[in-house]
Amino acid sequence: MNSPSLNGCWDASAFFQTLTEENRLATSHDFRFCRVSGLDGFEEAVNAAQSATAFVCVSDIADGYTELNNTPRTRRVKTVFFAMRHAAEDMEARARCMEIMRELFRQFMSRLLPEKVRLEQNCIYIDPRITFNEIDRYFFTGAAGAYFQIAVDVFTDLRFNADEWNSSGRS
Repeated sequence: MNSPSLNGCWDASAFFQTLTEENRLATSHDFRFCRVSGLDGFEEAVNAAQSATAFVCVSDIADGYTELNNTPRTRRVKTVFFAMRHAAEDMEARARCMEIMRELFRQFMSRLLPEKVRLEQNCIYIDPRITFNEIDRYFFTGAAGAYFQIAVDVFTDLRFNADEWNSSGRS
């Protein structure tokens, strides 16, 4: 089955929203999906949603770079945050939350593997090394947090196109 062309784009937010909604572990622990702008936005989302107890948040901010070589490409790094509320200063509850988030990460990676193959068919490449990072217990009281980052590379056409410039583009 041929997948439709992605035109060099991958919607990480939509992908992780679907995973959050379809994953049994996530739904059994009432994980809520949201989009955030970096770590500050993550804190705001968790604090604003007082009724929610667990979160999967994808940052709409992406660090990256363009590499100028024989196959020019642009790398964008997307960050996915997890958080689970627990009783403040209850380290056993925090440890249980961290175990749930570690397992949720593993399950999300099991779905990312076939997605990686689909993306490669569209010349979009995910860096195979994805690290899971636990956020210090003092991140904010009463919540365990973790995050992982996914680096996505796409071919970048850097051929000079005179139509893009007011002058010849040559100095």
